[in-house]
Amino acid sequence: MNASMKICRKTLTVLLAALTSIAVWAKSYTVTSPDGMLEATVDDTGKAITLGVSRDGVELIKPSRISLDIEGRKDASTIKSARSRRNVTEAVDAEFYRQKHFDITYNKLSLRLDNGTGLELRVFNDGVAYRYVTRDKGKRLTIAGETAQLDIPGDPTVYLPYTTNDEKPMAMAFQNIYDVTPLSHAKDKLIFLPATVDYGNGLKLTILESDLEAYPGMWLKADTVNGRLDAKFAPYPVKTDFYPWRVQEYVTETAPYIALADGARTYPWRIMAVTTSDTQMPVNNLVYALASPSRVPDTSWIKTGKVAWDWWNDWGLKGVPFKAGINTDTYKYYIDFASQNGLEFVVLDEGWYDPKSGDMLTVVPEINLPELIEYGRKRGVDIVLWTVFNVLDRQLEEACRKYSDMGIAGFKVDFLDRDDQTAVEMTYRLADAAARHNLTLDYHGIYKPAGINRTYPNVLNFESVFGMEEVKWTDIANDMPRYDVTFPYIRMMAGQVDYTPGAMRNASKADWKAVYYNPMSMGTRCHQLAAYIVHDSPFTMLCDAPTNYRGEEDCVEFIAGLPVTFDETKVISGEMGKYIVTARRNGGSWFVGGMTDWEPRDITVDYSFLPEGATFKATMMVDGINADKQAQDYAKTTATVTRDTK
Repeated sequence: MNASMKICRKTLTVLLAALTSIAVWAKSYTVTSPDGMLEATVDDTGKAITLGVSRDGVELIKPSRISLDIEGRKDASTIKSARSRRNVTEAVDAEFYRQKHFDITYNKLSLRLDNGTGLELRVFNDGVAYRYVTRDKGKRLTIAGETAQLDIPGDPTVYLPYTTNDEKPMAMAFQNIYDVTPLSHAKDKLIFLPATVDYGNGLKLTILESDLEAYPGMWLKADTVNGRLDAKFAPYPVKTDFYPWRVQEYVTETAPYIALADGARTYPWRIMAVTTSDTQMPVNNLVYALASPSRVPDTSWIKTGKVAWDWWNDWGLKGVPFKAGINTDTYKYYIDFASQNGLEFVVLDEGWYDPKSGDMLTVVPEINLPELIEYGRKRGVDIVLWTVFNVLDRQLEEACRKYSDMGIAGFKVDFLDRDDQTAVEMTYRLADAAARHNLTLDYHGIYKPAGINRTYPNVLNFESVFGMEEVKWTDIANDMPRYDVTFPYIRMMAGQVDYTPGAMRNASKADWKAVYYNPMSMGTRCHQLAAYIVHDSPFTMLCDAPTNYRGEEDCVEFIAGLPVTFDETKVISGEMGKYIVTARRNGGSWFVGGMTDWEPRDITVDYSFLPEGATFKATMMVDGINADKQAQDYAKTTATVTRDTK
C-alpha cells in the first residue's frame, strides 16, 4: 500500500490517485503525510463529521467532532464526495520571516458535505490542517458557531496560557505564563493559542490557526471530565464604548453568533502541528505557509532593524543637561544614541499625542515632530509613532497620509486586546492602508500571529508574549527565565515576538524585584543578549535607557552588530522549559544564541552545521564565572571555529 493516502469503508481499502473523484458510499478517509508517518482520518459513520490524528501508530487526537455551524442550515453529517491530490509542493517566499525561503509539501483532501459546505484537509510531515469553505456566492451568511471538540487520549501534560481577565475573559492582552499540568487538572478558564499537548518521549502536538481574516480568533476550554480541548470563539460585537484613558474601544454588547461572512469564502485553518523533538518546534512553518500570499506587490521599501526605545526605561536619562521626558531634547538624545550605534529606529511611545484626546493628528506642544524627523534623517535614524488600534482606525487615511508624507517610517499599534471578528477586520484594514502609504507596523497589545504577516509583510512584529514589560510589575513566582525557554517552542510557532529585550540592569533570583521606573531583568546579562538571536523579531527594541548603555559598549556593539532577518534558522539543541540553543545564518555569517532557565548548564555546541572547509572567527559573549551572584558578569572571548569544532 502506498503510504501517501488511503480511504476505507469497513474492510475495503482503495488507493486514491491524484484528482480522483470518490464514490458517495465511502465513509472514512485517511490522508497520510508525504513521509508516511502522520495520518488524519475524516469520518461520518457516527452521523457527524469527525477528525482523528495519529503518528506512527500513536493516537494523538481521537475521532473528534468538527463542524461549521451556519444559521438556518443543518449541521453536516454526511460526506457527499471527495477529491485528493498527493505530494503538492509549494515554494514560499518569506523575506521578513525566520528564513527568506522554504518549501512545503503535503497531501490534501477536499470534501463536499451534505449541508453544502466544503472541508479541506492537508497533511504535512509536521502537522495536520483543515478549514471550511462556503460557495454561496452573493449571499451573506451568519455563522452561529464553530465546533472543534479535540478529544485527547490518556491524560497528557498540557501547556496552557489562560486569560488574565476573569470578568471579561476574551478582553485581555494575550500575555501570560504557561500552566504546565495534566489535562485532567487544567483550570476552568479560557485558553488562548498556541497551546501544546505533551504525549511524552518528545512527541508533542501544538494547536494553532492561520489565515485568520474577517473571523474571530480561536480559543480553547479544557473539558477535564471528558479529556477534551473545546474550541471557543468571541461573539460578534454589536455595541462598543471607549475607556477615557487612551480612548481604547471595548465591547459592551454582543450578538448570539460569532461572525457575519461572505457566502463564498474560505475560513481560517485549524492547525495541529506535530513534532517529535523540541528543537523542531520553533522552526515549524505551518502558520506562515497556510496564510494568504502577500498583497503588497512591492516590498522593497520595507525596512527592518533595531530600535532605541523610551517606554520601558521611562525616559530615564541621567547626566544630561535637560529635563528628561516626552520632549524634543529627550528624543534628540535617543536619536543620537541610535545613530552612534547603528540602530535604525527610535520609537516615540505613548505621550507624543495626548492619549485622552484620541486624536493622533495633533502632537503635544513639547515635541517638534518635523524637527525630530529631520534630525533623525540627517543621522540615518527613522522614527516610528505609537498609537492605539481604534484611534488609528478612526483617522486611518488621514493619519497614514500625513505621517508618511512627513517621513515617519511606521506605527507601533497598541491595545487591541480582543480578537472578535471586527477586531480582526481592523488589523487587516490597518495593514492594507499602511502598506499603501509605505508604512510598517509593529502590532503590540494584540492576539497571537495568525498569518497576516505573510499577507501584509509590512506587519513586522507582534506582542502576545509575556515580555520584558512584565518585570516592571510582576512577581518572582512568574519565573521569566523559565518562560523565556518555554515560549520560543510554543508561541514562536505562530510567528514573531515583540519581547523587547536589552536590559542592562540584571539580577539573580535572590536579588530581583519589580521596580517600575528603574526595572531590572530576571537572569544574566548574556541571557538578555541571547534573546536577540533566539527570538524571531525583525523589529526589535533596545529596552534600556541610552545612558544605561554607557560603559556597556561591548554589549551595545554586540547587539547593534546582529542582523534581524536571516536566510536560515535552526535550533541545534534544547528542551522546552529548560534551555534552547539557536543558530541563524545571514549571508556567510552565523549567529548562535543560547539561553537557560535559572539552572546553570554546560552545553556542548556542535558546529557541524557550518560549511565544509570554512574557518570562522567567533566572538563569544558568555556568562561570567560569578554570574550566579552578579548577574551582570560576563566574559568576552574570541575563538577559531570550523565544522569540526565542539
